[in-house]
Amino acid sequence: MVAIIEKRDLRDFDWLTSVLAVAIACFGVWQIYNATPNDTIWSKQIVGIGIALAAFTVVAISDYRRIIDAAPIFYGIGLFLLFLVLTPLGVEVNGQKAWLRIFGLQFQPSEVAKIPTILMLAKYFGARKGGTLQFREVLIGVAILAGPVVLIMLEPDAGQAITYFPILGAVFFLSAIKVRYVIGGLVLAAVMIPTAYIVGVKAGVIKRYQQDRIMAIIDPESVDPRGYGYHTIQSMITVGKGGLSGIKGNTETSQSVLKFLPEPQTDFIFAVTAENTGFIGCVSLLLAYALLISRLIIGAREANERAGMLVIMAIATALAFQIFMNVGMTLGFLPVIGVPLPLMSAGLSNLLSTFIAIGFVVSIKMRRFVN
Repeated sequence: MVAIIEKRDLRDFDWLTSVLAVAIACFGVWQIYNATPNDTIWSKQIVGIGIALAAFTVVAISDYRRIIDAAPIFYGIGLFLLFLVLTPLGVEVNGQKAWLRIFGLQFQPSEVAKIPTILMLAKYFGARKGGTLQFREVLIGVAILAGPVVLIMLEPDAGQAITYFPILGAVFFLSAIKVRYVIGGLVLAAVMIPTAYIVGVKAGVIKRYQQDRIMAIIDPESVDPRGYGYHTIQSMITVGKGGLSGIKGNTETSQSVLKFLPEPQTDFIFAVTAENTGFIGCVSLLLAYALLISRLIIGAREANERAGMLVIMAIATALAFQIFMNVGMTLGFLPVIGVPLPLMSAGLSNLLSTFIAIGFVVSIKMRRFVN
């Protein structure tokens, strides 16, 4: 799968996208250090960036078309890893059993399985000759997505499961799904989601803490500020403390350093960024994300075949959705469901998955003139 690098390949290598991703990741290390200066999490993140860059390089210099051809194998491996989480091999972290530890390396399969899912969808829908999607094709797409999503929900990890749906949405949209299918899906969701919530509450399937997370957004005053409302309230206080330009390293007043802000290095890294760099830093970070996603979209437009285009657009959509969810959690207008901020949040799984995804983008752009 790995091709020999030629001068033409280096000339077509997307250096801007690559450097931009590394720059955001390095900025993330700084914010992780600001969040936990007395811990070694930031140094582990540097090691994680090194591992992720190695994986990125391997994918970038590989022929993505051969990897897509092998998508069913990678998809099967992803499902197998998700299944292992449900067995005694699964590792519980912070009360959630969503991890695996293999050869001393702990990772989250729900993050790793995103790329194989994208490849599987791109392989199937990229082979289409054209025209609008038929109902049978829609069902196949739903079945491909349902594999990992059902296993993730069994963990259960609703936050990660939600991040898979925009991937299918992007592939359907770009594959010319019929409007009536979209309307039907929206109507079905509008009916089923509230119904499932009500039934779930009465049946005891939706636990009290899950209800509190939702009520913390709908009616913040009704939730115990020392309970599940605490995360949202402390996050908003942390963001507000940053003001225009941040507290400038004053750890004596830092919400995260003083342990008022839960999980500052992961779920609430954007709040830490707001506290330390203020409005200016947050806007700069969001502009960097916007530039990165725009580079991905440009790469999709330049792809020389459909499967490559679908891979890039699915990746761009997934990244944009995760950024929206994480920032929404931080600012208090979305429930806290544990969606990490790409390239910024501490943790090898998300970092590795994101860099591998960007590696595919670079590989596709490098081969846009190759038949």
